[in-house]
Order: sequence, then structure tokens, then C-alpha cells
Amino acid sequence: QAQLVESGGGLVPAGGSLRLSCVAALPSFTTYTMAWFRQAPGKELEFVAAINWDPTSAFYADSVKGRFTISRDGAKRTVYLQMNNLRPADTGVYSCAARVGDIRTTPTDFGSWGQGTQVTVSS
Repeated sequence: QAQLVESGGGLVPAGGSLRLSCVAALPSFTTYTMAWFRQAPGKELEFVAAINWDPTSAFYADSVKGRFTISRDGAKRTVYLQMNNLRPADTGVYSCAARVGDIRTTPTDFGSWGQGTQVTVSS
């Protein structure tokens, strides 16, 4: 059974917005650092954003800073990624990941992954 399940992807025009959700079937959800990564066709997996139990801990890749917002709801065991002012370069499969410990930006530091959700931004 999948522990992380993403939703919310889709096709939007440049300048549009999407909100991704990731429901985490993880024990002690608040102890996990949650992150979003993305992978464009033919490219490597890229860190997007991460957050731990502290809402002020949110950390972003430079490419999305000021446009994307990561947040989490402990009661719903869900992490969100609000994406505004989307660009064609934001196109890719967005995956949710979890790790016990501090914020990291390297994919191999995360032990739990979702299946991903496709985001396509048209020009």
C-alpha cells in the first residue's frame, strides 16, 4: 500500500496556478520532513521545496522561490505545494517524498516516495 499519494496535477497555461496535495499514511507524521521533487523529460530529479514540523522551516529551490509555497496540515497528514505564476520550465512529474530528520535536498536522503503527478505548463 502506497504511503504517499499525490494529486492535483494537470495542464495549465503559463502564468496559471495549481495546488498539489500529498496524503501521507505515515506514523507520527509530524516527525517527518516532507519535500517535493520534480523531473522533466530527459532530466534528472530536481529538488523543489521542503518543510519539517516547523512551518517557518520551508526551504525552496531558487528557481521556484517567490512563486511556490509548501505547507503541511498535521491533522490531515497532508503536505501541499501551491504553485503560482507557472512557467513552461516548471513542466514535469512532481513527486512527494518523506524522511525522518532535518531538511535535505538530495533525493537519496528520502526513504519514502509517492508515484508522482504530472504538471504541464503550456506556453
